[in-house]
Amino acid sequence: MPLEFIEKIKESSASVVPIMALVALLHFTIAPIETLKLINFLLGGGLLILGLSIFLVGAELGMVAFGQKVGGALARHRSLFKILISAFAIGLAITIAEPDVQVLAIQVTSVAPGINKNLLVFFIGLGVGLFLVLGTLRIIMRLSLKTLLLIFYLIVFAVCAFIESGFVGVAFDSGGATTGPITVPFIMAMGIGVASAAQKNDRGASSFGMVGLASIGPIMAVATLGLFMGRLDTSEHAVASHVSEVSARVFLNLLPHTAREIFMALFPLVLIFLFFQFALLKLSFSQFRRMILGMLYAMVGMILFMLGVNGGFSPAGESLGRALGAIGSGITIIPIGLIFGAVVVCAEPAVWVLTHQIEEVSGGYIRRSIMLASLSLSIAIAVGLGMSRVYSGISIWYVIIPGYFIALLLMKFSPPLFTAIAFDSGGVASGPMSTTFVLSLTLGASRALGGNPLTDAFGMVAMIAMAPLITIQVLGLIFMVKEEKAKRLKKGKA
Repeated sequence: MPLEFIEKIKESSASVVPIMALVALLHFTIAPIETLKLINFLLGGGLLILGLSIFLVGAELGMVAFGQKVGGALARHRSLFKILISAFAIGLAITIAEPDVQVLAIQVTSVAPGINKNLLVFFIGLGVGLFLVLGTLRIIMRLSLKTLLLIFYLIVFAVCAFIESGFVGVAFDSGGATTGPITVPFIMAMGIGVASAAQKNDRGASSFGMVGLASIGPIMAVATLGLFMGRLDTSEHAVASHVSEVSARVFLNLLPHTAREIFMALFPLVLIFLFFQFALLKLSFSQFRRMILGMLYAMVGMILFMLGVNGGFSPAGESLGRALGAIGSGITIIPIGLIFGAVVVCAEPAVWVLTHQIEEVSGGYIRRSIMLASLSLSIAIAVGLGMSRVYSGISIWYVIIPGYFIALLLMKFSPPLFTAIAFDSGGVASGPMSTTFVLSLTLGASRALGGNPLTDAFGMVAMIAMAPLITIQVLGLIFMVKEEKAKRLKKGKA
């Protein structure tokens, strides 16, 4: 445990420190922010490193192991109805409690007061629950992931064509924000468990894709909500005020609310775990204690992580965005967006969980370092494009239509394993760092440039979620070409 924790500290530091260094560099050069916010940002970075490390240890001990066992227990259950009801309830419960979803809902209502926060959160959870059912059915009934993705993305675009442009960005952002640090480990592990229990020959490809499908549900649900809401009221652009206080007091004031939020996020999982433990799993006492301990670690880690985000990273991101926007030059904010995109994705907790599971399930065939490099490249391009939207005010349709067209077209040529991983990667890349720091940075820049944050800033998370769909599938094509060359060389030598 101590050695594992030290290793996680090293990984987390390598992820967060570059972001801290970049913000400090910008503060002392072209985009100064308030001194207290900078101090809070640096302190928040320390909390992020510590919290992320503890969370990752806890996720491996508790949520990942629990998700695999629950998935296996569901798949072995004879009643398909009970399997699907359980999957729906799990998806709805963990999504409503997901901190990323709560953060996104608050940011949406700050620029569109006409949207009811609780209603928005419920529809997002409803979408995840329904598509988690679909993901479970796909594995059990051996349905084609590529076919399902194609069908439902076409339906999503058809529905989005009839809603207001401001709601399009919110809908696609909902799909990205849903797959946060609590939902991703559980959903991915559940998919692996179901695939293992179903005794599939292509377990690698079958294990992935659950997160990718779950990400479509919120887009569909929020877009459907947009059909009934009509035109959004954006007359009030309220901004959450971050009072300049003594740094320690900021985090202490946030602690009760953050602890309650994270407790409520994990409490449904604990209840579900207890239900499955006594109804189906019946684990030994040592296994049971290990999983409970893992969930406690995950809770403490997420409290520290979200304290760092809400007390330091999010306020600093909004202030930095305003400072960059005040410069009024696309030559400045677009390259800075590229740099932030490249480093921010590596600070996402769920990215580390995903890349570890990919390396493990593929037997080392797909190395973690290659996945991280590919994700960094794709997210850099996505954030750069997002900043160009903020500066120019172009519609999100001009980005997501070509982007998803390419992603869906690549499915025809990319190996099934890489397609599944790509759509999972899109979900995990858009986690708490995207919905707090990057989106806050974008909102601040939009306000400073005098734009409409609802149409110009929202959609950033969606673009972050879209970029890996293309990059990882292209990576799959490269792997496929290399394999074919190796086979030809082997035949030639023979």
